[in-house]
Order: sequence, then C-alpha cells, then structure tokens
Amino acid sequence: MVPPLPSASPGLEAIKREVMRRRPRVGRANPPPFPYDIVVRVSLWVSVAVVAVLFGWGAWQRRWIADDGLIVLRTVRNLLAGNGPVFNQGERVEANTSTAWTYLMYIGSWVGGPVRMEYVALTLALVLSVSGVALLMLGAGRLYAPSLRGRRAIMLPAGALVYIALPPARDFATSGLESGLTLAYLGLLWWMMVRWSQPVRNRPESDVFLGVLAFVAGFSVLVRPELALMGGLALIMMLIAARTWRRRMLIVVAGGLLPVAYQIFRMGYYGLLVPGTALAKDAAGDKWSQGMIYLSNFVSPYAVWLPVLLLVPLGLLLMAARRRPSFLRPMLAPNYGRVARAVQSPPAAVAFVLVSGLLQALYWTRQGGDFMHARVLLTPLFCLLAPVAVIPVLIPDGQDFSRETGYWLAGAASLLWLGIAGWSLWAANSPGMGYDATHVTYSGIVDERRFYAQATGHAHPLTAADYLDYPRMAAVLAALDNTPDGALLLPSGNYIQWDIVPQLQQPPTAPGSPPDSKPPQKPQHAVFFTNLGMLGMNVGLDVRVIDQIGLANPLAQHTRRLTHGRIGHDKNLFPDWVIADGPWVKVYPGIPGYLDANWVAQAVAALQCPETKAVLASVRAPMSPHRFVSNFLHSFEFTAYRIDRVPLYELARCGLPVPEPSPPPPRE
Repeated sequence: MVPPLPSASPGLEAIKREVMRRRPRVGRANPPPFPYDIVVRVSLWVSVAVVAVLFGWGAWQRRWIADDGLIVLRTVRNLLAGNGPVFNQGERVEANTSTAWTYLMYIGSWVGGPVRMEYVALTLALVLSVSGVALLMLGAGRLYAPSLRGRRAIMLPAGALVYIALPPARDFATSGLESGLTLAYLGLLWWMMVRWSQPVRNRPESDVFLGVLAFVAGFSVLVRPELALMGGLALIMMLIAARTWRRRMLIVVAGGLLPVAYQIFRMGYYGLLVPGTALAKDAAGDKWSQGMIYLSNFVSPYAVWLPVLLLVPLGLLLMAARRRPSFLRPMLAPNYGRVARAVQSPPAAVAFVLVSGLLQALYWTRQGGDFMHARVLLTPLFCLLAPVAVIPVLIPDGQDFSRETGYWLAGAASLLWLGIAGWSLWAANSPGMGYDATHVTYSGIVDERRFYAQATGHAHPLTAADYLDYPRMAAVLAALDNTPDGALLLPSGNYIQWDIVPQLQQPPTAPGSPPDSKPPQKPQHAVFFTNLGMLGMNVGLDVRVIDQIGLANPLAQHTRRLTHGRIGHDKNLFPDWVIADGPWVKVYPGIPGYLDANWVAQAVAALQCPETKAVLASVRAPMSPHRFVSNFLHSFEFTAYRIDRVPLYELARCGLPVPEPSPPPPRE
C-alpha cells in the first residue's frame, strides 16, 4: 500500500520525483532504449492514410449527386443572385436542413466562380467525408496515447474499417448532401473532446482552446438540428468542469452566440422556430414501427450486429490493458471537485460519444428513419465507433503485465481485429438491399444512388443536366417554352408531357374606352412536382418550383402528417390548392378534367382564413423591420399552425361559408 504524500506543498519537480519513486513497477525496471512512441505514432498515421485512401477511392467509385443535394444548390443560386436564402423568389422558405452546408456551398460556389456548383458540392463532400474519418481515428489515437508511452504497441484501424466498409457510407460521402460536413464535424468534436479530457498536468487548458471547443459544440445545431443533442451535452460537460465563473461565461457566450443569433434570424425571416424541412417532415412526431423497419433495413443486409459483437469485447480488452492513470492530477488540483474531475476525463469523453450515438439512434428510430437506405443511421454508427476507430495492439514486454498475460491479451485482440477485417472485406462487396434496392415497396425505403442511376441511365448522375434523362424532366423544359403567356405545370400520367393550367389573362380593353393604366401582365410559370432538386436546377429562378410534401411549399408544410404515408413524403397537398393559390384559371376547361372545380373554389375560399393569410404573409410579404419583429413574435404560433388538406373540411375549421357549386365539366 502506497503511503499518503506529505501535506506540504513542495515544488512541482519534487512532487513528480516522489510520485515516480512510489509508483509500483511490474517486470523489468529499466525498459530497453527503443523509440516505441515513434512506432505508435507512425503506425497511427499509416493507418489513417490507408483508411483515408480506401474511403476516398471507394467513395469516388460510387460518386453521385442526389436530387436532395441539388435542392441546396437552388438556394445557393438564389443567394448568388441576391434573392436571399430562399428556394423561390419572393417566398421565404428554408428548404434546407443544414444551415452550415448551405452557406459553405455558397462560399465554395462564390470562390469557384465558373466551376459548376455540382462539382463544388462533389469536391467539398468528398474532402469533408474523408477528413471526418481521419479525425475520428486521430481522436481515438489521442485517447490511447497516454497509456502507450514507452510501451510496445502498434495502432490498427478497427471501427474506421467498419464504417468505410458499408456501401451506404461510401454512397453518401459524395451525395451533395450535408453528410460529409456531418462526418467532419463529428470527427473534429470527438478529437477536441478527447484533448479536453486530457489537460496538461499542473495547468488547465487555455481560454482560447476552451472558447473554440465551446464554439464547435454550439455549432452542432447549424450542421443538423438533431446534433444539438451532442453539442448540448458537450457544453453541459464543459460547464460542470469549468473552475471559474469567468470560464463558464466564456463557454456560454462562445457556444451560444452564433446559434442564438441564427435562431433569431430564422424566427424573424422565415417566421418559424425550426427549419422548413423539419416542419414538412414533422420532426417532432413519432413512427416507432417504421423506425424499427428502417433499423432492420440497415442492419440486416450487412449483418452490422457481427462487428458490434467483435468490437464490444475488443473495447473491454483495451480497458483491461490500459495503464492505470496517475494520481498526480488530483494532487495538483486539491480544490478541483471530484465531479468536475470525473467529467473532464477520458472515460467521460468515451461515455459522451457513446451516449450521443445512442441518443441519435433512438431519435431516428422514433422519428421513423428516412426513405433513403441507411442514411440517417450512419451518423449514430459513426459516433458509436469513435472509441475504437483505431486500436492499440500491445506487444508483450513484461512491464505492466507478465509476458504470459500479455501474450493472451495481444492474441485475443489480434483475433478480434482479424474478424473485423474479414467482415469489412465481405461487407464492402455486399449487394446491400439486392433486387429491392430500386423498388419503392411498402416500407418506402430505397437505395437512392442505385435508384437514380437506373432512372437516369447514368452510372454516376452528377449534374442537373444528367437528370434531364429522368422521366418528365426533358418534357418540362418543352412545356415551359410552349407557354410564353404563363402557366402552371402539373405532372400527368404520361412521362413525356405535363398538364397545363393557363395563367389568367387581363381582359381586353373595350373599343372607345380609355387606355388601361395597369402595367402589362408579366407571364408567370410554376411547376408542381416532388423532385425539387433536379427540377429547380434545370429551370430558371423566375420559375416557381413547389411540391406537395412541403419542402418548398408553405401551404403543404402546414398540413398534417399522413398516418401511413411514405416516410419523408408523408404530407400530400392536393393540386387544387396550388391552382387556388396562384394567378391560374380556376374553371373548366382551363383545369384538367380529373380535378373538381368545386374543390378549387373551396380552396380559394379557404385561403381567406385569417390565420392562413397571416401564415402566408409571414413568408410572402416584403421584409421590413416591422415584418421581422412580427414574425419573431408569432413564430411559435406559425410553427404550430396546421390546415386541413381537404378544402371543405378547412372551410368548416375556419368557420367560412361554402361557395356555390359550379357546373360539371363538359363531356367530350
């Protein structure tokens, strides 16, 4: 038993000598002079380089830009054109979930100049994805570094191999979505949290590092809203571990200034508390059964449970083989609370990333997952793999364990690692969802990359021009050219044509009457379709592009979620509302025969509901200081507001009279 240290406070060097003198030693007292630390570092960087090359090469082999990735580029086009962060001119709708990705693409496109936005998105996504995996591995390497000083060990990739082996991980590395930014953010936050958990003895981390870490943690909500679970947990840990109120104030200001400022902007500019996509997909709702289907759809094709079974005992082995932490740190900071020391420690950093991954997995399972195979569960898996992204395999030297025990530990770790490597090789060549990959079955889940590659005929659909080979896309350009006086385009049952609803024209001036003082009517065009990305990037910014699920349509956003709708597409606004909400002909023969003119008339009347008019004014009325303040004050009310998708029921809800029925369409 080690006797207690003297209560006096001698110099730091004296304390270090006393601690090292009383530290128990196992095995040889004087290890041979060999640069083990260099071997550990070199093997770590070699592992990072190999994994980065494999991941980058695999992602490039499956390169593509998703339709949803093109949605962001439409907003970037409007930003560059001076229309603001909107999807359609004159309508303030936040059609993108990741604020940070939108503005990063804006900066990249502005710097790129003549380079196509799609190639900017492809480059940024790939670089950020690879960087995220590298940071994840470096964070794990830093986690094990203190216990490896002077020990024989090599670093091998483990959890990182599991992630890059999954085909969906390589798919979404270049999809034009914010997936790459998410990986880079998570890798950076993990590395910084590990560094924060290992403060230099005898002095705390600098205020600069603490402020940067708080800023990065607070930035989480701008990368993706649900990442606030992770960033918020990091900020709470930092506040608990902070030693002074000045540092706590620094953490609060650095972590909250930008997110709070943007939230004020969102409430005043868009009139909502959340991104428009969260409202469209009802992110606060729950679909547990669909979430379990989505989880199974991800786990089953790749037997993800197998590497979990291998990584869990591997992690336990690493814990058993770690060198016990020195008691120098508590002795140097007697006034530093026990709870604070426990929170700012490597085990707490590991618990932080594991709990964050589990919370995100639970959130997405509750939400119902997504319609894209595996997409939203890749982030939780990335977090759960962080502590074992790389692992040290110890070479027995008899210092901390007997050689016999050391050989057993090294042998078990090596066998588990070989199992992970074997699974990774199999999973990397897995067919995934197989024949169901491109079919929208009852589950509503598809392999998006394979779906669009098949639908467009391009193995790597990268640009908006590639998507002109998607059904209806080429026909929409012809329909716009053929309607110079303005029209609303509705998708027909024929893939090579669109149904046309003409724009209302000004009545002709009667003979002998004074000339009309009104300016000439400007032709307007609008297209009503689900696939906003490919459509929005192939038409001009003067064409209003709207959808029935609410990503870019403020009316559809405020409808209720369908109970059994396809996940991610479970709002469906009838086209009658679109005709009613624009300068289009609203009677036969101007509207298609399959629509009911009475429904259109009822929708026109329902749009006069005062609450609905207020919601639409919040996004369509000219922006002014008064409008900003009004939107800010009513943002909670606007976010909670819902309309009934059936016009007749909406009239009853608002207490408005039902219009007189119109005659049926003429029979041909």
